[in-house]
Amino acid sequence: MFYRENGQFKTTYSADQQIFGVTQDRWAIFVLLAFAFLVVPLLVSDYTFQAILIPFLIMSLAALGLNILVGYCGQISLGTGAFMAVGAYAAYNLQARFDGMPLIVALTGGGLMAMVFGVIFGLPSLRIRGLYLAVATLAAQFFMDWLTSRAAWVTNNSSSGSVSAGPLSIAGWQINTPMEKYLLCLGILCILGLAAKNLVRSATGREWMAMRDMDVAASVIGIRPVYAKLSAFAVSSFIVGVAGALWGFVHLGAWEPAAFSLDRSLQLLFMVIIGGLGSIVGSIFGAAFFVLLPLVLNQVPHWLGLPISTATATYLEHMIFGALIVFFLIVEPHGLAKLWSTARQKLRVWPFPH
Repeated sequence: MFYRENGQFKTTYSADQQIFGVTQDRWAIFVLLAFAFLVVPLLVSDYTFQAILIPFLIMSLAALGLNILVGYCGQISLGTGAFMAVGAYAAYNLQARFDGMPLIVALTGGGLMAMVFGVIFGLPSLRIRGLYLAVATLAAQFFMDWLTSRAAWVTNNSSSGSVSAGPLSIAGWQINTPMEKYLLCLGILCILGLAAKNLVRSATGREWMAMRDMDVAASVIGIRPVYAKLSAFAVSSFIVGVAGALWGFVHLGAWEPAAFSLDRSLQLLFMVIIGGLGSIVGSIFGAAFFVLLPLVLNQVPHWLGLPISTATATYLEHMIFGALIVFFLIVEPHGLAKLWSTARQKLRVWPFPH
């Protein structure tokens, strides 16, 4: 009864085109952001920031970038880990080779370099699609693994192949504590998430979705496949590159090429599928599922007082985690975002059946 559009009239085009058309939704988002920015830093421990919240925010950003390419444009990619690696190593080289390089400039430069890398490996999408395109993007993963382990200049001539991020500071703000790192990641996620949401609602986003639904028909009505597909690769790779730079600089601090392996690419693809293809909020749901659920499953035996070994707990965690993924795909193939959308729709008409 409290979640209705009745009486909420829109008298301008801008009001009709706003992201959250229902007043209750706008207030809910405002309260959620206020809680995340103001309340969470006061209540959460440093361990929770480092082990849960920061990885969750960065993975949400990476899944958001991948969802633009896979969910909105329909281009399958298995090279997301490579694009994250490009962003991380490009940002590292900018800081290592230019004294006093601002952190925001380094992160943006990592995203731009990943964008160039993504456009280059997105060129095959102009001729091939489906699993053939997936194999072509997989080549980016193998190429980046080879480059980071063989080219000494990528790691600034590091003998071990591992690199360490420099100090984190923005306009004099020294980012040292886990809480400050959390606020940095949360701010970047909000900014890029809002930009992505507005972009998919624009003419460019409609072109992406037209190419996803039927590329031949989209070409017939005047949509340029070159622009639509490569722009999707560019935007997706930029966001993923920024996420990769954050993963290296903020979460890891020091990393090696194995930090951006093929497993990372597959994990992000599963996040998008579980969360919901073609959904901004689905990217966040998928990241939450993959980051939070294993921690919960790992703690269940302790909560129940079951004396099991660490190895057994790990095997059970993987088995239950895989079973839950299959269960969610069977119950709702369109992901957790569809379940959320269905719940909102039922709430809007409650207590009536239609």
